Amino acid sequence: MVIGGVAASVLGRPRLTQDIDALIILGEDQWGSVVAQAEKFGIVPRIDSALDFARRARVLLLRHLESGIDIDISLGGLSFEHGAISRSTVHDVGGIRVRLPRVEDLIVMKAIAHRSKDMQDIEGLLAAHPNVDMKFIRQWVREFANAMTMPDLIEDFEQLAGQYAR
Repeated sequence: MVIGGVAASVLGRPRLTQDIDALIILGEDQWGSVVAQAEKFGIVPRIDSALDFARRARVLLLRHLESGIDIDISLGGLSFEHGAISRSTVHDVGGIRVRLPRVEDLIVMKAIAHRSKDMQDIEGLLAAHPNVDMKFIRQWVREFANAMTMPDLIEDFEQLAGQYAR
């Protein structure tokens, strides 16, 4: 499932992004075969010991050689990630079929990432989708904020969401 700036641009407000982010659910024993298969399409690890890094960070850092585009594959496993993938849908983007998350799930992911561009993406998503399920979003943002001991995730999200009076 494509996430990150590409998903935010399709589902919310278009913006420039320099990479492709995706979320997959895949057993660690299969990560090496993914790397081998990707190489057949000119997609290679962009760091040494990419699988060791993936084991530590749960992100596989790749690059498409011909275009130079970086591809970050988040290796999911949390119940939220399983649910987000099961709730995702396929969209036609310029004639290409792309699996994207539900808007609510993308907002939760962006709130957790918590960078300024993620907060701008949330703003664009809320503006484009005034009827999102705020109860669902708040529940997951609170759960992640508590698990990560980061109360500012809740505070920053609520400040932004308050601008859209839900």
